[in-house]
Amino acid sequence: MFSPSQEEHCAPNKEPVKYGELVVLGYNGSLPNGDRGRRKSRFALYKRPKANGVKPSTVHVISTPQASKAISCKGQHSISYTLSRSQTVVVEYTHDKDTDMFQVGRSTESPIDFVVTDTISGSQNGDETQITQSTISRFACRIVCDRNTPYTARIFAAGFDSSKNIFLGEKAAKWKNPDGHMDGLTTNGVLVMHPKGGFTEESKPGVWREISVCGDVYTLRETRSAQQRGKLVENETNVLQDGSLIDLCGATLLWRTADGLFHTPTQKHIEALRQEINAARPQCPVGLNTLAFPSINRKEVVEEKQPWAYLSCGHVHGYHNWGHRSDTEANERECPMCRTVGPYVPLWLGCEAGFYVDAGPPTYAFTPCGHVCSEKSAKYWSQIPLPHGTHAFHAACPFCATQLSGDQNCVKLIFQGPID
Repeated sequence: MFSPSQEEHCAPNKEPVKYGELVVLGYNGSLPNGDRGRRKSRFALYKRPKANGVKPSTVHVISTPQASKAISCKGQHSISYTLSRSQTVVVEYTHDKDTDMFQVGRSTESPIDFVVTDTISGSQNGDETQITQSTISRFACRIVCDRNTPYTARIFAAGFDSSKNIFLGEKAAKWKNPDGHMDGLTTNGVLVMHPKGGFTEESKPGVWREISVCGDVYTLRETRSAQQRGKLVENETNVLQDGSLIDLCGATLLWRTADGLFHTPTQKHIEALRQEINAARPQCPVGLNTLAFPSINRKEVVEEKQPWAYLSCGHVHGYHNWGHRSDTEANERECPMCRTVGPYVPLWLGCEAGFYVDAGPPTYAFTPCGHVCSEKSAKYWSQIPLPHGTHAFHAACPFCATQLSGDQNCVKLIFQGPID
């Protein structure tokens, strides 16, 4: 069940172990201008030929900046906690033969394995809007995977920079735990939500938490970058599970385990579902012309046969110009079938297979964007609150990041079959 992008990693004799994949919410299978190098909409984590994980070892309490710099320059990984101008705690990290480390962030420097930039809501066209002030950290987080079964993946806030250091300055939230070890939070924080019941149609949203630099779990701060940390949640861990969401304040990532992906539809399944729905020759009930979802690689251009839908009622039509009501907004139309007034939009097939919780037919559309997927997938994402800004949460379409609206955030589509 490997997609072509995954197959190229596989050696002819032995497939490398896949820990899982990170999928960026708001993209429908690729970045608007195409995936390039470490910047793409989906990143697979494979077992490395040689372990590159690190674990804490020696702790130094230092009173001069020069001494702190001397330790940081030793070529070893370290985390520096600046307590005041006269005191810094430096924790050295040593090689860990049992783990692989993967780093995520906005920086394009070599320590970052997966480069992530701010997701623009609804930007599925080719113009990549430039964010003037990104809120994603350059070295945002690190994911550490056990090299032995069951290949547990854990998430930690902050990543090591090109000098192998993490610096928490005077203003960063930091503290000493009762057991004596130092910990802290990054400026805008790394938030994680584990769905209750895994990533299935029966799952329910979990509670958003913040992850510390050392991987402990805390309740959210009052606002995203508040100085005061939340409360320690002792019975929860930083272990990622299938369907866990990671929010980096500007982009949200979905974690899919290798096992979870094995039971998820692939791009080929979605293409087969598209062909199946087109083979049923759905018709515009008014124009009686046959409708067809465009092919997956033409997902930006509205085509002549493209299905359109009235999102208040779900009736599917071909494109037409009538039904405007002078007393409503520009995009509000009256459905000729049932006279319901509401948005009238082209329908787009959701092509990112990682967002599907099942392989059901594409019968539901998100409102107001018109992305189409299976009923269970639509209902799942319609109930997931995603972080927005510094302290708001709202449900969004996973394929384009548009904030959802309407009674249910999605609508069942009503297709008319051919009359003959």
